[in-house]
Amino acid sequence: MSADPVRVVCLQLACPDEESAADRVRRVLAELRRVEADLVVLPELWATGFFHVADYDAQAEPLTGPTLTALREVARERGFHLVAGSLVERADDGALHNTAVLVGPGGDILHTYRKIHLFGHDGAETRLLTPGTDVRAVSTELGRIGLATCYDLRFPELFRQLADDGAELVAVVSAWPAARVEHWRVLARARAIENQTQLVACNLAGRHAGRELAGTSLVIDAWGTVLAEGDAAPGTVVATLDRDGPATVRAAFPVLTDRRLGFAAPTVGVR
Repeated sequence: MSADPVRVVCLQLACPDEESAADRVRRVLAELRRVEADLVVLPELWATGFFHVADYDAQAEPLTGPTLTALREVARERGFHLVAGSLVERADDGALHNTAVLVGPGGDILHTYRKIHLFGHDGAETRLLTPGTDVRAVSTELGRIGLATCYDLRFPELFRQLADDGAELVAVVSAWPAARVEHWRVLARARAIENQTQLVACNLAGRHAGRELAGTSLVIDAWGTVLAEGDAAPGTVVATLDRDGPATVRAAFPVLTDRRLGFAAPTVGVR
């Protein structure tokens, strides 16, 4: 008998410049309390605003800080898994990281991922933040989940390592610009297709610090079919995923078993 389907909700948020970070957090907490889902995904640095780089240091928090603590409480209240987007994390050694967090329905932190591929091109991210080093997936009630962040989409080896670690679903949190929205669509589908994983990509929307964000959040199945796609405006993107989808696709078309370079084929159906 097939497992129950997974209802996924992406909150495609905006970061209007006139809104304070504290007001933004309060607004998002209120939105989350109205959501009915198994898995909710938020975008990259939605609380601080990706392009508000001057605020990174002042608004950085440890993982025990007030923002993530409040998000964990909402996940526990509502009983869903929550990819809390990413936040500027201040580590114990004082380093700042762009850190994505997966919270379980009991409010516990199941997984953290510090963004590895920081945006270069003389960007502030590489000057202010420290890249992570750990790539792994984690077993949950919804299957085995991996995390990635925005610019990571351009580096397929990260997603292949997640597949090698048994990832069945990868959640991508992002602040992708509208100018490169076609890259966003193509790369997200490619990462799902080549690894036969489901992919949920939640992006910021609206205008922020003089830049247009793409929105266009995506829910993609393990065949690479786009099940739901947002437009450029803030909003909610909803889809239902087949929990057995990756195992079914890998059994029907076992392309990963034909690899000749790299690691062994991923484990199928790990829980």
